[in-house]
Amino acid sequence: MAGRLEGKAALVTGAGGGIGQAIARRFAAEGAAVMCTDLDAAAAERSAGLIASAGGRAQAMACDVARADEIKAAIDAAARAFGKLDTLVCTAATDDPVGNAVELAEADWERALAVNVTGVFLACKYAIPRIVAAGGGSIVIVASQLGQVVTPRRPAYVTSKAALIQLARALAVDHAKDRVRVNTVSPGAIETNRLLRRYGTFEAVRSALAPLHPIGRLGRPEEIANGALFLASDEASFMTGADLVIDGGYTCV
Repeated sequence: MAGRLEGKAALVTGAGGGIGQAIARRFAAEGAAVMCTDLDAAAAERSAGLIASAGGRAQAMACDVARADEIKAAIDAAARAFGKLDTLVCTAATDDPVGNAVELAEADWERALAVNVTGVFLACKYAIPRIVAAGGGSIVIVASQLGQVVTPRRPAYVTSKAALIQLARALAVDHAKDRVRVNTVSPGAIETNRLLRRYGTFEAVRSALAPLHPIGRLGRPEEIANGALFLASDEASFMTGADLVIDGGYTCV
C-alpha cells in the first residue's frame, strides 16, 4: 500500500529539533524524500540518518533560515537531489528570549523575528517557484497556540507566531491559483528539548505546563507530525489558509 506522501519531495527546516525531526521521519515513512535542514549540521545529519536506517530517503544540510543565501541553497539542493520540490515544512525557531518589552534586548527581539518570521518568508519565497514548477504542492508552517493567546514575558515569541498565521493566510490567497496550499499547525506545549532547556527537567516542564492543558498532559512531537502529515497530504486538498490547532485544549480556557 502506497504511503500518503508517496512520490513527494519535501524540505523540512529545523529538522534536527524534536518537532522537526518527528515531521521529517513521519514524512519519510509515508513515502516522501526529505531534505533535513537545521542550523545544527550534526542534528540535521542525525535526523537524516534515522530516516535512512528505517529505509527512507533523506539528505541533510546545514542552514540558517535567516540567511537568504543559505535557505535558497538548501532549496536548490533539495530540488536537484530529488528532481523536484513540492512540499515545504517550516519548523525552525529560536529559543525565545524571556522578558517584557522594557527588559528585552533589541538584538534578541531582532534575532527572534529574523528566524521565526523572516526565515519562513525566505523559505517560502524560494520554495514556491519550485513547488509551482512541480505542478503544485503544500507548505506547512509550525506556528503555536501562542499565536492566538499570550503568556507573560514572551513578546518576541508570541508576536512571531501570530505573524506566521497571517503570513500563511497571505501566501494561501496569493498562490491558490498556482496550486500551492499554505497552512499552519499550532502546537501547545510539546515535550521537546526546547522546553527542557527552559525548565531543566521534564518533571519541571510537566508540573508547570500540563495543568494549563485541559487534556491533562503535554503533547508529543509525533502528534504534531500527524497534523503536519495531514496538511501536506492530498487528504487536506481543500484546506488552505487554515490554522490547525493541536494544543490539548490550551486555547479553550
